[in-house]
Amino acid sequence: MDERVTQKLLKDLKNSDGAVRERATQELWRAWFEQKGVLGLEMIRRAQMMLEGGDTSGAEAALTDLIGAQPDFAEAWNRRAVLYYLLQDYPKAIADCEKVIELNPVHFGALHGLGLCYVALGNYRIALQAFKRALEIQPFSIENQRWLLECTAKLP
Repeated sequence: MDERVTQKLLKDLKNSDGAVRERATQELWRAWFEQKGVLGLEMIRRAQMMLEGGDTSGAEAALTDLIGAQPDFAEAWNRRAVLYYLLQDYPKAIADCEKVIELNPVHFGALHGLGLCYVALGNYRIALQAFKRALEIQPFSIENQRWLLECTAKLP
């Protein structure tokens, strides 16, 4: 995706009009999923179908193969982070979220996921930082606002 288009969509995430924000959110997700074209998207879909069918080992293998073939495909890392989160393997999920953020610093989904992992581990201070970073990109996210409040309430 053209950098100017990306910057416009990121700006639109801060728009007071909910429809503008929703369109921008969907366009960014679409661009992230389609970053590596049809083949990358098909591999992610295949892994998702395996996951939904209960074949977590197959989904992990497919995503790991995709990452091996295309290590700069941030969404492949993100999908594997989601898988690890669902498997409650938070250290692996955190590592993959951090890789996504390294590749795509504005990936609000990975920042949200990072926060969720740290909440699951009871590390509310670091979770809070992740949710704050996600809100810098997507300030109207009710979900991240809620998590920000919950983490703040759990701090000593």
